Amino acid sequence: MLKVMFVCYGNICRSPTAEFVFKALVKEKKLDDKIYVSSSATSSEELGNPVYPPSKEEMKRHGIDCTGKCAVKLRSSDYEQYDMFVGMDDMNIRAMMRILNGDPDGKIHKLMDFTPEGGEVSDPWYTRRFDKAYEDIDRGCLGLLEYIKENGLLEV
Repeated sequence: MLKVMFVCYGNICRSPTAEFVFKALVKEKKLDDKIYVSSSATSSEELGNPVYPPSKEEMKRHGIDCTGKCAVKLRSSDYEQYDMFVGMDDMNIRAMMRILNGDPDGKIHKLMDFTPEGGEVSDPWYTRRFDKAYEDIDRGCLGLLEYIKENGLLEV
């Protein structure tokens, strides 16, 4: 089973949105027995807190339920447990490299690198544009799934 972890700063906005958008996509494509999805934070600020209400509402508008998700922290031991770590922006990538003690196996990626435009996922904590963050995440997740398929990362 391919294990994918989405990562952002607090694990209450972008990374849980990516987790649940990707889970919905994986389920729709009938790959939920082949891909395990989770998310975590690079900071300890929000640990134990639920998904931020505006992020939860944006997911709900798209038919996605994230009930029960609470923020958890990325740990160095996660590196051996997961196949891919997908960050939302450059700051997340730097923090992931620090927490995971580097990336010798090339497991760390930035979500928007799976889209033609690249860049970073818009941070709704600052922009208040939860719709824009959702759009970025949706495009990134579609691109990530294509990348996984094209690169033979799924067990057949």
